[in-house]
Amino acid sequence: MGTVVSLSAAFAPRPDAGDDGGDGARRLDAAVRVIEADFATLEDRFSLFREDSEASALARGVLRLANASAETRAVYTDAIEWRRRTHGAFTPERPDGVLDLSGIVKARAIAEAGRSLVALGLTDWCLNAGGDVLVAGTPSPSNATSGGDAARPWLAGVVDPEDRRTLLGAYPLAGAPGCVARRALATSGSAERGDHIWAVSGGAPEFMQVSVAAADIETADVLATAIVAGGREMLDLATAQWDVDVLAVTNDGGLLATPGFRAPHAA
Repeated sequence: MGTVVSLSAAFAPRPDAGDDGGDGARRLDAAVRVIEADFATLEDRFSLFREDSEASALARGVLRLANASAETRAVYTDAIEWRRRTHGAFTPERPDGVLDLSGIVKARAIAEAGRSLVALGLTDWCLNAGGDVLVAGTPSPSNATSGGDAARPWLAGVVDPEDRRTLLGAYPLAGAPGCVARRALATSGSAERGDHIWAVSGGAPEFMQVSVAAADIETADVLATAIVAGGREMLDLATAQWDVDVLAVTNDGGLLATPGFRAPHAA
């Protein structure tokens, strides 16, 4: 998938246990190895840039979907369900007919990595895979354990597509006070990877970039892509049917934002 993945983790000090930070460092190192393995496994199966992958065999027609692995068929079934729910705005097929599951696989890899972190006992972390973010807990767990101020949320920045050095804003994830708890934020558009999303209308997408905050990373990632492809009609559908916040950048630089992105904490 060619994705750069970063992991930040926070550990509350445990002086009563004589913890000098070594335990946290060991758990973080183990987490990095697990995440690398999770992403490598999906890369081996689903990357269209690898000649020996199952996805490439499907694209060349030397493997039929009915004979593909159970995991590939499960991801395809999931993608087809998303196509139904988004009225065709999200689809696993490229315009040339090639099956391309990358639009959903990265989100599944992030979600699986998150489950691995929880299994390793990490409770406060931020996982960033190519700008798509999934978090748990808080960057300041010491506040929650010492009776200090309320735990701070993680802040996920949204980059300005017309100036990659600046941010349009920062969205609080994982239970900011007074906000609906959302753990994931995903961004789609042409700013980072060029024009790789095809508009449902057949013309150019009307949004340069779309960011979606949701409770889970798959919903955030799929809807961000679907809104770019489906335009304002899909934006209206997403905000009506899913509990999400959306920040969309039009091709002329205008902004469309739901209340969560307009709130002071998102500035």
